[in-house]
Amino acid sequence: MEIDFVIEKFILVIALFAISLLIAMYSTYAERKVAAFLQDRLGPDRAGPFGILQPLADGVKMFMKEEIIPANANKWLFMVGPGLAMLCACIGTAVIPWGQDMMVGDRLVKLQVTDINVGLLYIFGVISLGVYGVMIGGWASNNKYSLLSAIRAASQNISYEIAMGLSIIALLLVTNSLSLREIVSQQHGFNWNVWYQPLGFLIFMVCAFAETNRAPFDLPECEAELNGGYHMEYSSMKLGFYLFAEYINMFVSSTVMAALYFGGYNYPGMDYMAGLLGPTWAPLFGTAIFFLKIFAFIFFFMWVRWTIPRFRYDQLMSLGWKGLIPLAIANIVITGIVIALTNNF
Repeated sequence: MEIDFVIEKFILVIALFAISLLIAMYSTYAERKVAAFLQDRLGPDRAGPFGILQPLADGVKMFMKEEIIPANANKWLFMVGPGLAMLCACIGTAVIPWGQDMMVGDRLVKLQVTDINVGLLYIFGVISLGVYGVMIGGWASNNKYSLLSAIRAASQNISYEIAMGLSIIALLLVTNSLSLREIVSQQHGFNWNVWYQPLGFLIFMVCAFAETNRAPFDLPECEAELNGGYHMEYSSMKLGFYLFAEYINMFVSSTVMAALYFGGYNYPGMDYMAGLLGPTWAPLFGTAIFFLKIFAFIFFFMWVRWTIPRFRYDQLMSLGWKGLIPLAIANIVITGIVIALTNNF
């Protein structure tokens, strides 16, 4: 294996890890600013100009706080839970194609850590493992409220993963590929999958809200019933890991939606920009467009949180099993019929 290839991938991994943490950190700031705007308040404004240093102040506070482990908790699992949640959140970006291949000197560099032909299955596997961090943390705390929250989280994730998987099956009928790079490259220019799968995108987006435990599906963290949820007994950076994992999952979910349905790094007029900017800067411009789409989805996550009230738990489960799953199955059938008729004619 070439040493240049190893260095290239190492730099990309470190860059993705740093970007994920930075976006998660400043998502906390953006969330508070969005909430303040919607509620006609100022939000954080003390730490730095316009409160821009507030995430750093929060991070220092997390590091400096006393770390408390309950006397009756399972000590090792109590420590494993937040670490597993954080790990599963961070490794989801490995198969995302962040841009077209770019020229650096005389070397062609891929803006993707790894291109596996089952990238979508990898994403779903990582998402499925993430709930174990919540389950382990809730159970190891030896607190009945934390355990109830963990059970809610597991039930919610399992229920909505089914509808999410079914929505992806309809997308596979259209794209004929499980490779994220192949799916994104098929959406060249303005040929985005959302035009062919609007219902599939809507189902996937609702399930993404449920998978990331974001409002109005934040039942595992329902303060009125569960006193804070599965991380109630956590403090210091263990609590910080759980909170960071939620925001990184929101970032990854936004990335996957932008890649699968909104073209990823593709945009109208990209062939003209490729001729104008050249093989080095044109891919980076596409990556910037990709991040603009991601930030738009992150803003939508925040907007919904501060606009729509939380569902009751029976409403949550009813929507998943009686609403989204039948809709996703109907979407598969309709997509199959349309493809069969199109091929025949």
